[in-house]
Amino acid sequence: MTVSPPASHDVTLRPATLDDVPILTAWDREPHVIACSNDDPDADVAFGSDWADEVSNSAYELTYLIAEVDGRPVGVMAVCDPHTEPSHYWGEIEPGLRAIDIWIGPPKWLGRGIGTQMMTMMIDRCFAEAGVTAIVIDPLNSNTAAQRFYRRLGFVEVGRRMFDQDDCLVMRLEKADWQSRQALQA
Repeated sequence: MTVSPPASHDVTLRPATLDDVPILTAWDREPHVIACSNDDPDADVAFGSDWADEVSNSAYELTYLIAEVDGRPVGVMAVCDPHTEPSHYWGEIEPGLRAIDIWIGPPKWLGRGIGTQMMTMMIDRCFAEAGVTAIVIDPLNSNTAAQRFYRRLGFVEVGRRMFDQDDCLVMRLEKADWQSRQALQA
């Protein structure tokens, strides 16, 4: 029996724990997550991460959060300081930034406003930190739906960049621009 999502979509974010490893591993194999993470048509896993290691080593440099609706996990976010995170994924980048990754796990939650709520909450959290001046993201250049989503939130294109084998479009949201948008919506 399939359970439909509730009519109310109040999203909460909580730190990921080792109890979330099975669901993160399952979401890593969802076709829509794979399609957003790389352009390899033969890929059968999005990130292939050792989720137990990722979650247990989650620290200020890279923190994973689980999004829930009515206590049920529906998505995950990763946030880091791209200037200090140990893998140097972003290369040489100025301080005062945050980088965010987001994905919805179960396909039934796509297109229901969950991602918008998740991003809004995380953007607010990031900009509440002293010294954070902007947020960067790196959707695949081929992922035009994600790019439209980020533009609706106020992100602007910085330019294309290769991250390993991934052709991405780096986008950025300035704190002042976010605050202006929020003031207009209030």
